[in-house]
Amino acid sequence: MLSYILRRLGAGVVLAILVTLITFLLLSTSFNDVAQSILGTSATPEVVADLIAAKGWDRPVIVQYFDWLFHAVQGDFGVSVYTSLPVGPSVLQRLAVTLSIIVPALLLTVVLSVFLGVWAASRGGVVDRIAQGISLIGYIVPGLLLAIVLVVVFAVQLKWLPATGFTPFAEDPGAWVRSITIPVIVLTIGGVANMAAQVRGRMIDELRRDYIRTLRTRGSSTTSIVIKHALRNAASPALTVMSLEFIQMFGGALIIENVFALPGYGSFAFNASLQGDIPVILGITAFGVLLVTVVNLLTDLANGWLNPKARVH
Repeated sequence: MLSYILRRLGAGVVLAILVTLITFLLLSTSFNDVAQSILGTSATPEVVADLIAAKGWDRPVIVQYFDWLFHAVQGDFGVSVYTSLPVGPSVLQRLAVTLSIIVPALLLTVVLSVFLGVWAASRGGVVDRIAQGISLIGYIVPGLLLAIVLVVVFAVQLKWLPATGFTPFAEDPGAWVRSITIPVIVLTIGGVANMAAQVRGRMIDELRRDYIRTLRTRGSSTTSIVIKHALRNAASPALTVMSLEFIQMFGGALIIENVFALPGYGSFAFNASLQGDIPVILGITAFGVLLVTVVNLLTDLANGWLNPKARVH
C-alpha cells in the first residue's frame, strides 16, 4: 500500500513538472509583452530590454525553467512580478478560500445525493419521480441564474446574508458561515443534480442482483439490505463520481468567485492570466495538478477500503 501511494504521488509530481514545463514554454513567448505591461505603454524598447535582463528572461528558456523548478521543489515558487509577494503563500491563501466553499458543498452534495439516490431506488414509483424531479431542477436551472436569484432574495430583500465578500473563519466564524452560504448552496444544487442520478442508477442495479434476492428470502430487513449491502457495493462508483464532482467544482470556482467577489483560487488564476504574471501562473498550475492527484489518490484508497477486491498494493 505504501509503495502504491508513493508511486501515485511520484506520478503526480512528474505530471506537475510536465504541465508546468509546457506552461512555461507557452508563457515564454510573452516576456516582452509582460515587461511592457509592467512598465507601461510609454516605456522605450531599451527600458523594456533592461527589465527583461533584470528579470533573467533573456536567458535560455529551459535554463529559466529548471532554475524555477530547483527552487520550487524547495518550496520557493518565486514572487509575483506585479506585487512582489511570494507566490507559495499567496496561492495557499487563495486555495484555502476556495476549499472553504468546495468542501462544505461537496459534503452536502454527498449526503443529499446518497439520500435521494437510495430513497428513489428503494421506494420507486412516486418517490422515484420526485427524486428525479429534484435532480432535473438542478440540471435545468443554470448556476449563474440560481446565484442571482438567491442573492436577490436572501441578500437584497431579506438581508439575511451578504451579497458578496468573504470573511476568514479565524476572524469571525459566524460571518464566515454567512459569507459562504449562498455560494455553497449554488454548488450543492448543481452537484446533487449529477451525483444523485448516479447513485440512483447504481443502487437500482445493485438491488436487482441475485444476492439481494437471496438476502430477502432469508428474511433480512429492507433497511439492512439497502444500507449494509447494496449501498456499500454502490458506494465505490459513487466515490469516483464524487472525485469528479470535486474537480468540476474546483474548475468552476472561477464563476462563483467572480459572482460573489471571493478572493479565491479561481479568481487569482484568472487575474494572473490576464496580467501575464508568470511565477503566479506556474505556482497555480503546480498546486492544481498536485491537488487533483491527491484527491484521486484518496478516492482510490477509499474505494479499496469499501471494496476489498479493488484494493491496491
